[in-house]
Amino acid sequence: MNIQGKFPRGLVIRLIAYLFVGHLFAFFVYLLFVLGGQNQ
Repeated sequence: MNIQGKFPRGLVIRLIAYLFVGHLFAFFVYLLFVLGGQNQ
């Protein structure tokens, strides 16, 4: 039973990296909106 046989290893790593960076960016933008809303 080899799960990684379906996907290339580089594609899996790239997908995880994109998800991680995307969530970090979304959290940063959300933080900007929250801090900006408190200052008004």
